[in-house]
Amino acid sequence: MAIRQRTAIHRSAWEIGGSNERKCHKCSIFDIAVVWPNVRKQFERQVVRPEIVRKMIECGMRVSDDEKIYVDDVEVDYTAVAKALDVDRRVVKQTAQQIRRNRYLYSLFSKTRPLGTSLVDLVSQLGYTAIIIEADPKSPGVMAGVAEILSRQGMVVRQAVAEDPEMVPDAKMTLVVEGQLTGQAMEELNGLKVVRSIKILK
Repeated sequence: MAIRQRTAIHRSAWEIGGSNERKCHKCSIFDIAVVWPNVRKQFERQVVRPEIVRKMIECGMRVSDDEKIYVDDVEVDYTAVAKALDVDRRVVKQTAQQIRRNRYLYSLFSKTRPLGTSLVDLVSQLGYTAIIIEADPKSPGVMAGVAEILSRQGMVVRQAVAEDPEMVPDAKMTLVVEGQLTGQAMEELNGLKVVRSIKILK
């Protein structure tokens, strides 16, 4: 999945039932679609800092009271973030400081958490199947339609992960299910009007 966001619960048309309900995502505890424009506005005069913040959202990083960066309870050195983005370490530190000193930003980034390990790369070892779905993220109920089909086929979903269309141009949804996808289920999934393409990983 292009940008590996892992922070959880925002609003999006991927959700079950449409755009007014909530679902788990790979990234933060806030509604990215609503919050990101406001967050971006706090850095409107900077060029590099918005990209640092984007990476923090992707990875579920938070800022502590003493201006340190953490993923859950593991401290992440400024240098590590800087290397990942090919930026100066000092800019990463300054970004953390700006977040801590801004009441609005700190109210968000003091609470972000990662969701955990993706099972997508482990499906062959676990005997699972990963279903990567490209659909129109602005169409409500994509996940509801997919979940209904899998349920009828008696398939158990072990993990559901979606990229945020506000953050990723070609956002995709990935479901990890127990066992192998049946031909009937594949046919029904391809029959969903909102689905553009489906990729299966075993």
